[in-house]
Amino acid sequence: MQADTQTSPILASVLMISAMAIIGVIDNVVILLAETVGLWQFHLSRALLMLPLIFGLSLLGLGSMRPKRFGPVILRSVLITLAMLFYFASLAVMPIAQALAGLFTSPIFVLLISALAMKQRIGPWRIVAVLLGFAGILCVLQLDPYDFDTRSLLPVAGGLFYALSAVITRSHCSDESTVALLAAMIITLGAAGGIGLLVLELIPVAAPDGPDGFAARGWVWQMQPALLWIAIQAVGSTIAVFMLIKAYQVGEPSYVAVFEYSVMIFGPLFAFAAFGQAIGPMQIAGIGLIAIAGALLGWRAGREAARLEPF
Repeated sequence: MQADTQTSPILASVLMISAMAIIGVIDNVVILLAETVGLWQFHLSRALLMLPLIFGLSLLGLGSMRPKRFGPVILRSVLITLAMLFYFASLAVMPIAQALAGLFTSPIFVLLISALAMKQRIGPWRIVAVLLGFAGILCVLQLDPYDFDTRSLLPVAGGLFYALSAVITRSHCSDESTVALLAAMIITLGAAGGIGLLVLELIPVAAPDGPDGFAARGWVWQMQPALLWIAIQAVGSTIAVFMLIKAYQVGEPSYVAVFEYSVMIFGPLFAFAAFGQAIGPMQIAGIGLIAIAGALLGWRAGREAARLEPF
């Protein structure tokens, strides 16, 4: 007789919170490496460092690196690559609290895509969650109609593409190995970095100095000041993703997903301690609203899964 799958909510929550703490710290170093190298060189260099580490995850028995269906996995990888390009570009030009708030619009976009494009029925609680999340986004981004900066939409675009990748993952990649999905994503990000560098080599663009030139900067030979931060990003991302994978393996997904929002505490907190990036009361309230919206969506997803589960 096969034993039931064991769950450990405490272990799952510790793993997820630890993963989000690591991500909250390492994503802050993007502003430091953005002083020296560009977005495209960063992604290419990080991918080259991460792939051997991901291969190590496969050797540890966490899954095969070879996808079962290449088409959906490639599409998912392209969508999540676009999400990460927008997100990391935003980290160089705005406080991490704003970048994270924009990226964490993804659960709201998932719900809207499910309702409008996939014609799925959504109830009043989920509508309330969307409205709360949207209000939170406006509070954190603090959009000024009289002095609108289009760069504030960068992380929101990241959230849209991240949501599209989540829909593809759920509908077409549910039986794929997590390691295969991660490897495909990193290979695609590295390829995007290489393509971006090639385009900038053929069509040079005058990039401003410092972080403002992050997205427009081509290959920089004197990248030694950035190497340490790129290595920290690569190793930290691999460890954090390992913990994230394990959290979903030992915990109920709708329960575990709520703890992902802890990154919106760790990221701004480390940014304040290390760089003096302060956030105001309105942004704190907005972060709270987005977290409540995510928790509400996770709670409803858990209730729905429990209702549909056969006895």
